[in-house]
Amino acid sequence: MDPDYLKGLTHRLGFSLPHYSGGSIHVHCASVGEARAATPLLVRLVKEYPSDNILITTSTPTGRTEVLNRIQKLQSDNNKQRSIQHCYLPIDWPGACSRFVKWSKPKISILMETELWPNLLHQFSKRSIPILLANARLSDPSLKRYQKHWPLSKELFSKITRVAAQYQADRLNFQSLGIADDAIELIGNIKFDIHLSNDLKTKQHQLKQQWSKNRPTWIAASIHPAEFKMVLNVHQKLLTRFPDLLLIAVPRHPERFEEFKQNCQQQSLDYICRSEDRAPKKNHSIIVGDSMGELTLMCGAADIAFVGGSLIERGGHNPIEPAACGLPVIMGPSDYNFSNISQILQKHNVLEKIKNTSELYEVMKKLLSQPTLIHSRSQATKHIFENNSGAINKIMASVKQLMTAK
Repeated sequence: MDPDYLKGLTHRLGFSLPHYSGGSIHVHCASVGEARAATPLLVRLVKEYPSDNILITTSTPTGRTEVLNRIQKLQSDNNKQRSIQHCYLPIDWPGACSRFVKWSKPKISILMETELWPNLLHQFSKRSIPILLANARLSDPSLKRYQKHWPLSKELFSKITRVAAQYQADRLNFQSLGIADDAIELIGNIKFDIHLSNDLKTKQHQLKQQWSKNRPTWIAASIHPAEFKMVLNVHQKLLTRFPDLLLIAVPRHPERFEEFKQNCQQQSLDYICRSEDRAPKKNHSIIVGDSMGELTLMCGAADIAFVGGSLIERGGHNPIEPAACGLPVIMGPSDYNFSNISQILQKHNVLEKIKNTSELYEVMKKLLSQPTLIHSRSQATKHIFENNSGAINKIMASVKQLMTAK
C-alpha cells in the first residue's frame, strides 16, 4: 500500500478527527479530477452559505493535496478565516461511517459524480441527511455492474435524494436503477463551467515563452504506463518530419514519473523535467510534467493535446481541460468515462478520435502541417463553452431546495 494512504488511517477509521463544530455542508471529491471539477461549486457554496462550515472529503492523498490548495485559495479570496476543512472519507465500515457522520453532522452531503458507499449512505439516510449526486454520470458498463447485483443496487440507490445528471443517457441509466424521474435533473457537465483566471492565463503565456515560443508543441496528458512507449514511438516518428517538435508528457500518477523518464532514456530521447523549472535546449524534445496540479497550466504551453487512458481500456480522462485552453484534442478509442463530452467535442470538430498509434501519428502530422486548422479548432472551443455552461447554477438550485426542505 502507498505509505501516503496510511498517514490518514485514523481519520479513515473515524478516530482522532480534528476539532470541528459540525453542521457542515459536506462535499466529497474522490480524487484530483473531482476536486478540480468541484472548484466552481465550492466557490459558490462559500459565497452563498457564509454561516455554514464546509467539509471536503477525498479518498486519495493526491486528492487531499489538491483540496488543501483549493481551501487555502478559498480562505484567501474571502478575506476571512472560514471554517473550510478537509478529511479523508471513512472506510466503508459501519463503525467508521457512524463515527464520521456523528462528528461532521452534515446538513447535506454532495457527492461528486457517482462515488457511492453503502454504509456511508445508510448513515446519512437514517439521520435524514439529504444526499445529492452532483455532476452524476452512469456509463453503460457501470449500469451493467450494478444490475448484476440488483437487490443490493436497488437498496443503495434508494438512499439518494436527488441526482444532478450530466446527460440524457445518464438519466435513463439512473432510472433503470429505480430512481424516480422527478428526482433526476439534467444539468449538463459542471466541467464546462471552467473559468481560466487572468492570473492563470498570464502564467500560461509566460510558460509558453519559456518552453515553446518558437517550437510546435503537443501535450500527452494523463498517460498510463502502457501508453508510455506508444506516445514516445509516435513522437520519435514525428521528429523525423518536425525536428523542432516538443512533447510535454504528463503521466497520470506521480509514482510513474520515474518510469516514464526511464522509457525516455531507453529510446535515447533527451528530456528535462518541469520540477527543474528551466527552459528546454534545442536537443531536448521532451518535458516531463512531474508536478502536481499544473496540467491546465502546462496545456497553455502546447498547441495540440492527446488525452491518455484512451489508447488502453481505461475509459479515457477528461478532455475538457485542454479544450478549455483552446487546444485541438485527440483521444483513442476508449473514452467511456467521458463519452458524452467526447461526442460534444467531436460534433464541434474540436476532438478527433483515433483507433491506434498509426492514426495518432497521421492526425498529429495533419495538424502540425496546417497551423490554420489548429487555429480554427481553437476558435471552435469558445462556442462549446458558451453553449454548455450553467451546470453550477442548476446544482446550486438543488442544494438550496434540499437545504430549505431539511
